Amino acid sequence: MANQPEFKKFDGDTSSTYRIRVQGHVDSSWTELIGDMTVTVDSSKGRGPVTVLVGRLLDQAALIGVLKALYDQRIPIFSVENLDEGKGE
Repeated sequence: MANQPEFKKFDGDTSSTYRIRVQGHVDSSWTELIGDMTVTVDSSKGRGPVTVLVGRLLDQAALIGVLKALYDQRIPIFSVENLDEGKGE
């Protein structure tokens, strides 16, 4: 049987840095939606734009708030990644 990967214990009540990739163009004027997250738009040849949001969120409730705001605007979410995963313990 294959070894299971080891992950740092997750605590949803502490801040973490997240990278969220969404379809389309979300610009930095949407600060009400995304807080202080950094916005980068990738418009590589041959595909539509993909916006990458990166930033530190207070806790999992803040993450859910950002995801819900994107969902409410009908912005398709491609991926959500905890960039702090694997750091520490």
